[in-house]
Amino acid sequence: MDLVVVSPNQSPPVAKIIDWGKYKYETEKRAKEARKKQHVVEVKEVKMRYKIDTHDYEVRLKSARKFLSQQNKVKLVVMLRGREMQHNKLAFDLANKFLADIEDANPVVEKKPMLEGKNVVAVLAPSSGK
Repeated sequence: MDLVVVSPNQSPPVAKIIDWGKYKYETEKRAKEARKKQHVVEVKEVKMRYKIDTHDYEVRLKSARKFLSQQNKVKLVVMLRGREMQHNKLAFDLANKFLADIEDANPVVEKKPMLEGKNVVAVLAPSSGK
C-alpha cells in the first residue's frame, strides 16, 4: 500500500492509501480502451487517368464512396504523362465529373481540383453529420 497525494493544492491536501501497482494497471487499461474506440482519419487515394473506361470509373467511384462512409478522406488523383499535359482540361473535366457523381455521398470538398506537377488533385472529406 502506498500513500498518494490526490490534490496537493487544496488546504489541507487530500491523500489516499492505495495499491500503486493496481492503480497504474487500471489507468493503463482505461487508456487502452479509449485508444481502441477512437478513429484515426486516413487519407485514401483514388488514382485514374483521363482516358479511363466507364466500368473502371464506376469501380473508383464505388471505392471512394466506401472510403467516405468509413469516415476517411479521399484524395482524387488524375494522372497525366508526357504529352497528355496538353490535355489537362480533359483531366479537370473528369475530376469535376467525379465530384458531381459522388455528390450523393455528401462529401465536403476540402480542395478543389488543382494541377500539382503532372497530376490533377482534389481532396474530399466525409460530411460531419453521420
